[in-house]
Amino acid sequence: MSAIQKIVALGFPWQTSDPFLFCAYHEDQYPKGNSNMGPDADFSGRLLGQDFDPHHSWRMYHGKEVPGFPAHPHLGFETVTIVEQGLVDHSDSLGAAARFGNGDVQWITTGKGLQHSEMFPLLNEKEENPLLLFQIWLNLPRASKNVPPYFQMLWQEDIPVVTLTDKHMHNVSLKLICGAYKEHQGAQPNPDSWAADPANGVAIWLIKLEPNAEFELPEADETVNRSLYYFKGKEIQADGYHIPVKHEIRLDPSKSITLHNGTETSCFLFLQGKPINEPVIQQGPFVTNSVGEIKEAMLRYHKDQFGGWPWPKHDNVHQRNKGRFAILPNGSEIIK
Repeated sequence: MSAIQKIVALGFPWQTSDPFLFCAYHEDQYPKGNSNMGPDADFSGRLLGQDFDPHHSWRMYHGKEVPGFPAHPHLGFETVTIVEQGLVDHSDSLGAAARFGNGDVQWITTGKGLQHSEMFPLLNEKEENPLLLFQIWLNLPRASKNVPPYFQMLWQEDIPVVTLTDKHMHNVSLKLICGAYKEHQGAQPNPDSWAADPANGVAIWLIKLEPNAEFELPEADETVNRSLYYFKGKEIQADGYHIPVKHEIRLDPSKSITLHNGTETSCFLFLQGKPINEPVIQQGPFVTNSVGEIKEAMLRYHKDQFGGWPWPKHDNVHQRNKGRFAILPNGSEIIK
């Protein structure tokens, strides 16, 4: 029997399985930046504030000057933001802030609610500013829906990367954002996360195969859901299937599977985890277990704005000369 249960073309956003809610994949070939850290380009024909046209090589999303997502609320789940290329300027209602990217990961437990903004400053005025990021929504179990929000940076220098060599001396790399590969342990999840308990088998990896490389994904506990999202490359072979790029491969966790890469470098996002198996009621950026809880969350947000907005603009960006940094909710600053 094959380890492959289903092969599904990737849409927007990417559909995921419990305990994940979905994954937003953003790849934009942003042009040179202007003096305001926005695109040095003509905006005519773009629906600023709602620019998601997939036919364009880059998008403004909800930004009107700098691309990105101005202040918006979240409640009841976690955001894991993986930025492989480009930079993100984060600001939130806890007073936390960051500029991160080029391999960094931000992990936020939204818990009982917070606001944040995620803007993409285009700092380079002489060359293009490519962006490649994933934002994964990981659900929280009922017991953790109302925990205080928690903010953590996983800096690129601290995230374990395992380099393997196959029998033909081709390289494979595994970036372990969360979860273990054999004796190698990934980064530490937030304390109230479903991923914090190893028994839940949560894994978030980035996998890269050199041309013609082979990689065996070992079997796991049969109770987990697992998927490979093939987002860059040309074609791979696995269990007798020829699988083109831009597809999700849903897997039987009780069976191992060997990926045979083609003639181009291939890249995958790997998601795995034991399902929470609780009702999911979602209203935009709020995720609860019942309709009544959604109504309560919306009333509370309208009442207190989840602590308000301490920043001068809803599309806040940091000073151009700032490098990678984070200001934690307690006021302490990390400079990278």
